[in-house]
Amino acid sequence: MAYMQRRSNCPVACALDLAGDKWTLLVVRDLLRGRRTYGELAASPEGIPTNILADRLRRMQAGGLIQATAYQKRPVRYAYALTEKGRGLEDVLSALARWGKRHIPRTRVFPEFSSSSRSSPPGAR
Repeated sequence: MAYMQRRSNCPVACALDLAGDKWTLLVVRDLLRGRRTYGELAASPEGIPTNILADRLRRMQAGGLIQATAYQKRPVRYAYALTEKGRGLEDVLSALARWGKRHIPRTRVFPEFSSSSRSSPPGAR
C-alpha cells in the first residue's frame, strides 16, 4: 500500500482518511451489490462524475480496498472487486444504512445490508 498522510493516529481519523470522502463508501456499496465494471459503477444513481470515479478507484486500489483485473485487452478494461480489507467496510455501511433509515424519512435499506442477510458471506447474496 502506498504511504498515506495521516492527520493523527486516531483509528477513526485514519479510517476517514482512507474511506471517508463523499464517494468511496458509495463505490464500496455498489461493489457489495455486485457491480464490477467501470460502466456499472458510473451508472450509480448518485451520478458520480467519471473523473472522480477514476480517481476514487485509483485511491481505493492504492489503499488496498479493491483489486482491478483486466478482462479485456484492447482497449484495456478492468473488473473491480473488494479485497478482504474492502469487504470489512460492509459493517460500516450496514450501520450507516440503519442510521439513515431510522433518522432520514423516505429512505430504504437495500436487502444486502439488512440484518436478515448478514449471515451470508460478502458477495454470496
